[in-house]
Amino acid sequence: MSNTVYNGATCRIPFRDQSLAFSRHVSRSLSYLPKTRAGKQPTTMAVKASHSDSDFHVDLSLSPRVNAVKPSKTVAISDLATALVQAGVPVIRLAAGEPDFDTPSPIAEAGINAIREGYTRYTPNAGTMELRRAICHKLKEENGISYTPDQVVVSNGAKQSLAQAVMAVCSPGDEVIIPAPFWVSYPEMARLADATPVILPTSISDNFLLDPKLLESKITERSRLLILCSPSNPTGSVCPKELLEEIARIVAKHPRLLVLSDEIYEHIIYAPATHTSFASLPGMWDRTLTVNGFSKAFAMTGWRLGYIAGPKHFVAACGKIQSQFTSGASSIAQKAAVAALGLGYAGGEAVSTMVKAFRERRDFLVKSFREIDGVKISEPQGAFYLFIDFSFYYGREAEGFGKIEDSESLCRYLLDVGQVALVPGSAFGDDTCIRISYAESLTTLQAAVERIKKALAPLTSAALV
Repeated sequence: MSNTVYNGATCRIPFRDQSLAFSRHVSRSLSYLPKTRAGKQPTTMAVKASHSDSDFHVDLSLSPRVNAVKPSKTVAISDLATALVQAGVPVIRLAAGEPDFDTPSPIAEAGINAIREGYTRYTPNAGTMELRRAICHKLKEENGISYTPDQVVVSNGAKQSLAQAVMAVCSPGDEVIIPAPFWVSYPEMARLADATPVILPTSISDNFLLDPKLLESKITERSRLLILCSPSNPTGSVCPKELLEEIARIVAKHPRLLVLSDEIYEHIIYAPATHTSFASLPGMWDRTLTVNGFSKAFAMTGWRLGYIAGPKHFVAACGKIQSQFTSGASSIAQKAAVAALGLGYAGGEAVSTMVKAFRERRDFLVKSFREIDGVKISEPQGAFYLFIDFSFYYGREAEGFGKIEDSESLCRYLLDVGQVALVPGSAFGDDTCIRISYAESLTTLQAAVERIKKALAPLTSAALV
């Protein structure tokens, strides 16, 4: 029986001859990369269905709010790459933002013990008191910001914490200011809240750092939220304290403007860079909602646990939304999280060992890609991503593939020819670049670089069309 891959439209694609089928499958399966805005789709649709002896029509229309939201390209590409691997295609997956390390043993054992000891029932909606106290201690000791347990809500991942924060503070017509490149979900969270994302571009020549003058020029009476992410996904850039202080002075001039500080990568940072929590800056505690979690630093992506801390008025609103959506997070994951916070300052040796490996991988990739003609790189100071400018190759004709027009087509080409899964920069608001995750072993990254170099070599001499 032949292997089968399912694409985003649940089409069955047999791989009886993988070497022949692969190229055809890639072009079809990458249809998840939307060519038009989802909001342009018809809002009403009906299909004829048969049930017993009568025919009837089912209205398949969706909410305009949902139609306005784009699907996550990182999730789509990761799912596709996984499906290809399961079908026997040797794709190297560098798309997902997921550490390749196992959850540290003390954390895993705490979760196992929670199950064995019957700690498997509902917890309070905002999280267990034990965990919220541990989070308060961590934020005080490591970040210099003070909270009480009733100013913390634990959620099913930092993504839920972020989404609830946007929904809690934004009204229809409000503006959410988002520096680009941005994490793919920020603009869609704003749209789900009936707010308008306002994108502020940055430059690779400035290490993708926000220009305070540009920020100040874009603030209006409708500006409600500024989203900051440092260290950054997708660029790995880290905002220096001096820059954050300048941003804070601008925020202070606008009483209605709040800051949502996504600090999920705070511990994955490479000296001499250091992390500064925005809420720790003078006058910013009352204006800041701080989001963090356990997925990245503690390799706990599957445990699904994050949290938000901030003024009680705002955090309680997030808790209200959560109480009607999901209720409290997993009791087992919360026990494991307490153990994670007990590993020591910044995660102790377990986290520092992972960070050391990430730095080694970063250094290898930066050196390797700097050897490729036309590539521009801003060396990341944190997280585990490279956001590389490959626009030198746009406009070139690839034999048997067609014209490389943008980051999306280049990613399709590299998946087709090089069998390496990457994420187009257009997903993050910068079409000149491609995101490469180095949350894989050094051996895997070495193989990926060779494949990418081999795939790009014919394009270097290809004519621009």
